[in-house]
Amino acid sequence: MDRYALLTVDTEALPKRAAADHVQRLIWGRHAAGTAGIREICAIGAEFGVKHVFFVDMCASPRYTDAMREVVGWLDGAGQDVQLHLHPETLAREFWGSHGLPPEPLYINEYEGAARAMFLLKHFGGLLREITGKPVRACRAGSFRWNADFIRALDAAGIPLSFNNSMRAYMTGRAPYAVPTNLPYTWSNGIIEVPVTEKYIAPQGARRERWVSLAYPESSYFPFKTRRFVGMPRFLDGGLPFAVLLLHSWSFLYWNEKRQAVYLDNGRLDAYRVLMARVAADYDVVTTPEFLELCRRGKIKTGPRVDLRLAEQQGGNRNA
Repeated sequence: MDRYALLTVDTEALPKRAAADHVQRLIWGRHAAGTAGIREICAIGAEFGVKHVFFVDMCASPRYTDAMREVVGWLDGAGQDVQLHLHPETLAREFWGSHGLPPEPLYINEYEGAARAMFLLKHFGGLLREITGKPVRACRAGSFRWNADFIRALDAAGIPLSFNNSMRAYMTGRAPYAVPTNLPYTWSNGIIEVPVTEKYIAPQGARRERWVSLAYPESSYFPFKTRRFVGMPRFLDGGLPFAVLLLHSWSFLYWNEKRQAVYLDNGRLDAYRVLMARVAADYDVVTTPEFLELCRRGKIKTGPRVDLRLAEQQGGNRNA
């Protein structure tokens, strides 16, 4: 049986995750004590002949125009798959005003109608396409906050892939709907949904049921210690035929007491190298263009269509 995996990296310069120099610290991972960012992610991938899908938060562009162009240009020049990520809640009120739009609602899952989402996709997707010279094939909303109108906007913008399905996001109020599956499926408007790989954890005692994502590093689904793995996720032990791993540009860093990213050591780089050896041996790691071609050829099945009206409910828990 063919087994496929996508290694997705949310590439972000979020204001609260660093005191200053957000692109340098959170994307390039440059700190006084050492460096652990996108170059290192790509380098480890290259050791095993695999590429990553970098979902770049282009909403950072108004604050860091030249720096974000450099990030996108470098990733594209390095042969990586560069796609669109959106954290519009970080945009300044002045940005919205300059485009004749109100500053609220902040989050995509609160949008009503497709117009506001269409603006985001066309504006920031256009910036991305201008740098890479390639069409935008996929988009992931920030923090998996999405709704039906966002999926409609993807179709109108000509972006065929959504990487937004997450039961974890649904259960925390960030999304109005999710399908409990790790396999790709197709929305009724033709958009292909590619879920992040997750696992259901049954309730135990006072602890409620929950879903956890296959994320690097550190989750209860993906147990490891910095110096060595103490367990491997079940998807590497002959389980799922299809998997989507979730990383961030700051995944090799650590959080200090202010919940800001800092470099401590190379422990997480070394552990990721161990993981990549296993993934490269067990899976064909593909990019979004390759994924679309595999779907066209019937090598990856997308299953029955899901009625987009199921995701009509507006709003979400903005504090989740």
